[in-house]
Parts: sequence; structure tokens; C-alpha cells
Amino acid sequence: MRSRGLAAEEQAVHFLVAQGYQVLVRNYQCRYGEIDVIARQGDTLCFVEVKSRSKPDFGSPAEAVNRIKQRRIARTAAHYLMKKYPAGEPACRFDVVTILPQGEPEIMMNAFFAE
Repeated sequence: MRSRGLAAEEQAVHFLVAQGYQVLVRNYQCRYGEIDVIARQGDTLCFVEVKSRSKPDFGSPAEAVNRIKQRRIARTAAHYLMKKYPAGEPACRFDVVTILPQGEPEIMMNAFFAE
């Protein structure tokens, strides 16, 4: 299971780079949770959650990024920003990369907003 997740993250990173993102950090962890990828696209800092499904009948990968997961990601992002940008935050957004079997990754930019 974990190896499938790592393979999906690797696929997502290659996809993001091809889309012009500059990957800064992978698997950022703190006491609030984990962010799969932190990247920059232009002047915008992107906190990216990667979700994959082994079978489409398990529901869409994006459905797994529910309100609880969004809050956890937002708190983790706030922690990262506080540590790395104490003088002021850059423009930020939350993206989700979804991957289905035998499918190309898809990105949802501004997939959700921090509360």
C-alpha cells in the first residue's frame, strides 16, 4: 500500500515539473500532519496533496480530501509558512493531484481554501 502511494507521489512530481512547478519539499511533516509536495509555480507557493486510487469503484481520489483532511493540510501549511517565511507569506494555494489506474495525473488548482 505504501509503495503504491510513493509511486503515485513520484508520478505526481514528474507531472508537476512538466507543468512548470518547481518542487521545493516532499513529504513535509510536523505535529499537525503531512503535505505531500510543496512547490512553486511562478510567484505562488503551492501545497499539493496527491491522491490515487487502485480501482475507480473506490470513489474519486479527490473525494478523499475531505474537510478534515483540508484542515490538517492547512494547519501544516501554516506551520511551514511560519518557519520558512517569518517576515510575510507569499501568495499560496492548495492543489490536489489525482491519479487513477492507467490514467494521466490531473491537477485541481485552488482545490480548497484554508478556513
